[in-house]
Amino acid sequence: MNRLLSAVTLSLAVILPAFASPPDTFTQAKVVAKQQVYLDQASSATGDLYCGCQWSWVGKSGGRIDPASCGLSARKQQNRAERTEWEHIVPAWTFGHQRQCWQNGGRKQCVDNDPVFRAMEADLFNLYPAVGEVNGDRSNFNYGMVSGVAPQYGQCKTRIDFQQRTAEPRDEVKGLVARTTFYMFDRYKLNMSNQQQRLLMAWDKQYPVSAWERQRDQRIAAVMGHGNPFVSGARQWSQGYRPVGDGLNASAASSPAKSGVPASAKADTRGATGGSIIGNQNSHVYHLPSGCPSYTQVAAKNRISFESEAQAQAQGYKKAGNCR
Repeated sequence: MNRLLSAVTLSLAVILPAFASPPDTFTQAKVVAKQQVYLDQASSATGDLYCGCQWSWVGKSGGRIDPASCGLSARKQQNRAERTEWEHIVPAWTFGHQRQCWQNGGRKQCVDNDPVFRAMEADLFNLYPAVGEVNGDRSNFNYGMVSGVAPQYGQCKTRIDFQQRTAEPRDEVKGLVARTTFYMFDRYKLNMSNQQQRLLMAWDKQYPVSAWERQRDQRIAAVMGHGNPFVSGARQWSQGYRPVGDGLNASAASSPAKSGVPASAKADTRGATGGSIIGNQNSHVYHLPSGCPSYTQVAAKNRISFESEAQAQAQGYKKAGNCR
């Protein structure tokens, strides 16, 4: 057994040289993901994310689906059903809406001016090849349980409820998407609804880490410089879990000139209050964890976190008038 493990470790070391730094852009991330993570997965039994289809690589990062390998039938868009696309397991819309840049001009504004958003968009843990049509149909819907919906893509088991704006992935990847979602919300300090937490916690428990998911984690860690702690078991999501935010300072520090936040603000990572500061994206008012009565009253959908008052003020926020 030890000899076998040593051989596997050695083979991974040969195939997966560590990169000097993670990819900087979504475009770069797709190329790195093909070359370093999914390089041998096109014809594997795991297949694409949503349907388990095999594919053939085309160009720098694209692919052509083999529908016969998974019994895939197009729902409406034959051309899109025949190609792979790179799915953000946590949609860019979801994490973008928790960034001030999105309120100032949408995704383009975030790409141009927010290094944390660019890091999230290019995070390899959140990327997976998927059938293009299913990727498009999933849109920015949350994951959930879908009932009363007939098969939409032939034998593909993923189902989309367009009325409820919900996507239920096939059972084989429910655990993977749960642990990836935990990772993204934890690393970038995002807010998740209680309902979504309960569902993903159930999937995490019901569908344990597979051999491929563990190998995927190792391959991505060789590039990103860290693994997913919810795959390794170093962290466990529980109801009301408080995200750590490991990726915020590292991402912002990588490109201070484009962030719109002075370097001095980023250095003050905990602020005068010694805790996270909550901003309201509707009112552009921020609240301190002590001395501000409305700190816990900001609705989750409007909430954004800052690490210092200087950072909040640099993004146009003012302290709440009822703070003592």
